[in-house]
Amino acid sequence: MYNKFFKRLLDILISLCALPFVLLVILIVAPFIYLEDRGSVFYLAKRRGRHGKIFSMYKLRSMVVNAQDIRNKDNSTFNSTSDPRVTKIGELIRKMSIDELPQVFNILKGDMSFIGPRATIPIDGVLYDDLNEVQKKRLDVRPGITGYGQALYRNSIGKEKKQELDCYYVDHVSFILDLKIIFWTIKTVLLRKNLYTNADEEVMLGKE
Repeated sequence: MYNKFFKRLLDILISLCALPFVLLVILIVAPFIYLEDRGSVFYLAKRRGRHGKIFSMYKLRSMVVNAQDIRNKDNSTFNSTSDPRVTKIGELIRKMSIDELPQVFNILKGDMSFIGPRATIPIDGVLYDDLNEVQKKRLDVRPGITGYGQALYRNSIGKEKKQELDCYYVDHVSFILDLKIIFWTIKTVLLRKNLYTNADEEVMLGKE
């Protein structure tokens, strides 16, 4: 009953309560984002949501306009404090974890929930039916701004572990578990823990 009705109801009510604060933050931050490189204030990221539906996830833009074209020498994306794509204002809003606030609009639209597996990036040519059982199971619920694995580990664990924790959440969705995840998320954000994988930390320390 919670997952089918009350979770969605809480998402709507909390989003409406948070909306004035979110709009205020956007009004304050938006001019700084635009003035730094005259680019768009928002970044629309294509994501795969519940039951495989593709949607646009709203974020405050924290990187330069052509960020998707800037990669490491091996063509991998950056995931460290030395990411050259992040703008000055982007670095600040990331530290304060407010770049994700516009996702409240996604929650109101029904694309997302406050709590759920992290929304995945759709791969060109890969349809929902092409996904394996684990990948499909993650999509049984709406993706969230934060989730079980993200709240505890953020970016410090690998893809397989993240999927394992996401599947656990899908099987155990409850009001109590969502409350715990909110508490863990606040704790992790405030302490700035588990921002990078072990491999990223080794590169940052000059071990590779």
